[in-house]
Amino acid sequence: MALIVVLILLMVMTLLGLASLRGTLMEERMSANLFDRSLAFQAAESALREAEVRLAQDGIQAKFPTVNCSEGLCAQPVAADGVKERWQDPKAEYFTQAKSVGDLVGQPEYFIEYMGEAPAWTFCDSEQPIPANCMKPRYRITARSSAAGRAAVLLQSNYAAL
Repeated sequence: MALIVVLILLMVMTLLGLASLRGTLMEERMSANLFDRSLAFQAAESALREAEVRLAQDGIQAKFPTVNCSEGLCAQPVAADGVKERWQDPKAEYFTQAKSVGDLVGQPEYFIEYMGEAPAWTFCDSEQPIPANCMKPRYRITARSSAAGRAAVLLQSNYAAL
């Protein structure tokens, strides 16, 4: 009788050990995925900052194409029914590669869209006459980092020229 009770207790302890091991493995996978996503986020953010530095260069405004995209610079998007925004299109034809950030993450990419001119300060465009430095160009930067079988991150920011 004692042998049967001990065997049952041993089986229960084995099942508890296996359940604990399974939970530990799941937590290990979750932390690895979080680490991978964090690396992808940092890579995409570095591409975003690289695009902002590119926009701060003198003469960059003259390089924007009037239609479509060229070398990571895109014309102002035109809204149309059934046409996706550029950032929603998974194809890489708009993106240009950013500087590599290491071997652990995919190659970050970005593109910059000219979004037209907007008031530099609130309601400056409603003043009469409109001040000379009121309207400034605005840009939308889209950056992404992805690799096969790894986390994918897409970031956007709006940039106002000074």
